[in-house]
Amino acid sequence: MTTIGVVGADRGIAYCIATQLHERGDEVIAACLGDGENLARQGIQVEPEVDVTSDIAVQRLATRMGTRSVRLDWLLHVAGVLGLDELGAIDYDDVRRQFEINAIGPLRTVEALRDLLADDAKVGIVTSRVGSLGDNGSGAMYAYRMSKAAANMVALNLHHDLSPRGISVLALHPGMVATDLTKDYPGQHAYIQPEEAAAGLIRNMDELTVKTSGRFQHANGEYLPW
Repeated sequence: MTTIGVVGADRGIAYCIATQLHERGDEVIAACLGDGENLARQGIQVEPEVDVTSDIAVQRLATRMGTRSVRLDWLLHVAGVLGLDELGAIDYDDVRRQFEINAIGPLRTVEALRDLLADDAKVGIVTSRVGSLGDNGSGAMYAYRMSKAAANMVALNLHHDLSPRGISVLALHPGMVATDLTKDYPGQHAYIQPEEAAAGLIRNMDELTVKTSGRFQHANGEYLPW
């Protein structure tokens, strides 16, 4: 049985990832900001009150899992936040908040849990193609773009640092997904549902190997530019 940690599983894409993995028979450990009661009712193991901006909360998670001798085959960091801004109206406190959650959060979590990863484990960090330098054709969204670009660098750095252990790392873009996160996103887009995005991200992780590690992949399978 594959043991999979999903961080940020309270709702949206991560919630769907946790439930789909559980339904197919994987052992899921769902790290939630809240109590995760809706996941626990389904028989999913929940780690509550995991705030990825808190060193203390993340270290407590690592200690609890270590005490139980958990060995993670996958670690998926999905927790994130989206805030909109434009030049001339940038809230720098919010820039810092988005960096703390979107970029420092996955680094903090993977670093804390790295000793619990199996030597052939897979790590997925859900980021966004708006963090791609090569794909930016519109500007604006400074905080979100910058924090996701930093998250992409976290994923690539982790690939280099963890690959000697046989651990594969992938930066993941879920697509334009209809969630609370994107409800105020500007423009007209062909949104997909969280269940479809989750299925695509799980498929990417299933297919991830040491040879394809260190890349940036859309839920539809397409590889994206950094």
